[in-house]
Amino acid sequence: MTAISLSAIEKNFGATRVLDGIDLDVSDGEFLTLVGPSGCGKSTLLRILAGLEAPSSGRVSIGGREVTEVRPADRNLAMVFQSYALYPHLTVAQNMMTPLKLRDLTFAQRLPFLGPLAAREAHGSILEQVRDTARILKIDHLLDRKPGQLSGGQRQRAALGRAMVRKPAAFLMDEPLSNLDAALRIHMRSELAELHRSLKTTFVYVTHDQAEALTMSDRMAVMMDGRILQLGAPDEIYSNPQDIRVAEFIGAPKINLLPGSLDKAGHARCGDMELARVAEDGIVGCVTIGLRPEHLAVCDKGAPGSLTGRVVHKENLGADIYLHVSVLEGAHRLVVRVSPVEGSAISLGQTCHFRRLHGQAMVFGKDGKRLGLAQPSTEVAEVA
Repeated sequence: MTAISLSAIEKNFGATRVLDGIDLDVSDGEFLTLVGPSGCGKSTLLRILAGLEAPSSGRVSIGGREVTEVRPADRNLAMVFQSYALYPHLTVAQNMMTPLKLRDLTFAQRLPFLGPLAAREAHGSILEQVRDTARILKIDHLLDRKPGQLSGGQRQRAALGRAMVRKPAAFLMDEPLSNLDAALRIHMRSELAELHRSLKTTFVYVTHDQAEALTMSDRMAVMMDGRILQLGAPDEIYSNPQDIRVAEFIGAPKINLLPGSLDKAGHARCGDMELARVAEDGIVGCVTIGLRPEHLAVCDKGAPGSLTGRVVHKENLGADIYLHVSVLEGAHRLVVRVSPVEGSAISLGQTCHFRRLHGQAMVFGKDGKRLGLAQPSTEVAEVA
């Protein structure tokens, strides 16, 4: 079993608290991503799990065994770094063989000239393990090259191979794709997800790129200011954020946030737009209404509850066009996703009208927490 448990983890650097009571359980074989902006504490948490940092307080358990005081080499974890950390003077095969030699061979057997002669069988077994792993990663034809002769993607595979060959209890990955170009990063996302499915091993992955978290994870933990704001499946985090900071961070383009108010009946309003669903918390006053770009659609002038604005920018992404629209007398800007056909008929500076799709609006209170919405109990209302 390679389940991982972090309990009440705190980390202070002097007077600065970096991690503030983190509780996190990772299931055996799960791909869990820690995602958040730079400085939120995600890499520090990963280093504590790896044993490279000691927590100020709290416990770390792997496979049911507490390892808080256990040194990194005895935790049976493999870490893949952003910088690849390959030895430049060694070939790919030698880089991949290094952790096995350190683990399985004695000092005498590791000597460069006498070792292979004294332990020929052990060296042969290590080389065969390296070749098997290289075939899985499709880098078997690169084993004789040095890192300087490899592309970014090939270096990343070599770094993965060096971690895989040990058959660790879990893989820890600290932004391993951030040095790759955009196209290769997208390709490597799918390769990592497929690798996880084939290995059936626990992956803990750190990134600031929400696209990586959404596309690869079984679950994702959104971190900010040393805390986990929300933990869940990617679809749940995107569709049902419980904090306005999560809603803003997850999703590209960002969610549209508009100022609104709740009346005594619990209806949220923003200009002529009113939600039929009512807030369950009985709050009256200022709120924030969230609408993702795909939850708005072009409509005719005068449509009930529509928003009117002027198009100030168009982003053409091929399959989708994003309209940046100035609304509420220029005080706010909406981003609206439309089809290429719709987008071609709209020009810069044009006044357009938009309606929201029913059931998709989110409402956040003054504290940034999500407010529950429900249909009015007195009548069957159209779902807002």
